[in-house]
Amino acid sequence: MSTNDTYLAVFLGSKNSPKWTAWNALSEPERKAREVRGIAAWKAWVEKHQASLVQMGGPLGKTKKVDQQGIADVTNAIGAFTVVRAASHEAAAKMFEDHPHFSIFPGESVEIMPVLPIPAG
Repeated sequence: MSTNDTYLAVFLGSKNSPKWTAWNALSEPERKAREVRGIAAWKAWVEKHQASLVQMGGPLGKTKKVDQQGIADVTNAIGAFTVVRAASHEAAAKMFEDHPHFSIFPGESVEIMPVLPIPAG
């Protein structure tokens, strides 16, 4: 596979979403049980797609925005990332169907985009 087969997966979710509200409303034992189930499912996902993982990535920290007004702390929905290789954009997207990020944990979605080669010159 070439760099044209490399895809960035961005995990999205908002702490203000209804999914997070429902997650926070769970009792401590319920939330812990879902966390255990979710971590096991995420590890199984990694094992299943190990050969396609270019960079496992991970959680992202607080965001700073830089523009003409200077530097500011901002909030966005990006929570984590992973880089994968796949035969096509569609194949890369299919890897994330029913991902634990949103099927068990309160994440909202995963967006997958091609990593385009940098033009020579």
